[in-house]
Amino acid sequence: MVEFEAVVFDVDGTLVRGRTAIPGAAETVAAVREAGARVGFVTNNPTRTPESYVGKLRGAGIDATAEEVVTSGTSTVAFLEAEHPGDAAFVVGEQGLASQIANADLDVVDDPASADGVVASIDREFTYDRLTSALRAFDAGVDWFVGSDPDRTIPTDEGLVPGSGAIVESVAAVAERRPDAVLGKPHPFTQRLVFDRLDCDPGDALVVGDRLDTDIAFGADAGAATALVETGIATRADADASDVAPDHVLADVTGVLDLASGDLDVE
Repeated sequence: MVEFEAVVFDVDGTLVRGRTAIPGAAETVAAVREAGARVGFVTNNPTRTPESYVGKLRGAGIDATAEEVVTSGTSTVAFLEAEHPGDAAFVVGEQGLASQIANADLDVVDDPASADGVVASIDREFTYDRLTSALRAFDAGVDWFVGSDPDRTIPTDEGLVPGSGAIVESVAAVAERRPDAVLGKPHPFTQRLVFDRLDCDPGDALVVGDRLDTDIAFGADAGAATALVETGIATRADADASDVAPDHVLADVTGVLDLASGDLDVE
């Protein structure tokens, strides 16, 4: 692991499926730590706080601290604090994200006409009425529109389910307006947030994930080495057909240990 100062792991589809650890994930993270590399966990799930994600990871046998976890909720809140401090947000999303926004230097409002901006995110109770309320906010003339992350689907124990990207696109369609920013991976704001927190130059890091358009693009755009694992969304065939090319394709996250020992070459 001497060639990497830090390893950034995606979570869902890379280390866990639902609440269950992917075989070898806990051992791999532990081995990375033992080798002296810093560890980060970056997820495009906006509904959980970092502290909640620590509980999820530890429940799967993977050691983590809240300081090591960056969620798309984390990056969305940090972006809003930086760009729109004190503004009123109408949130199309779950209470977990709304609470994080409300705890920051912003207001969360129920009246769409009183909002300065709209935040769209995963909402497992999304309804026609909620979409109509979002449209009312745009009709009233909001100043900004932000999505929490672009993931259209999420891998679970039962298979794929709709993610934030599906809600963001629904809101964008009725508003006839593209978001000003879609946070999470691979947004540059999230890149800076993660690598500043790790105190690591991206060129000295490895990013591991199961999605080409978010995880691998996140690492590649930042200048990090990248490894795609085939335990979630994308496969080697997908990588071969994509403009987003990972440096390595691994059957699962345990292949990170082969990278560290030099058994795999950059493709």
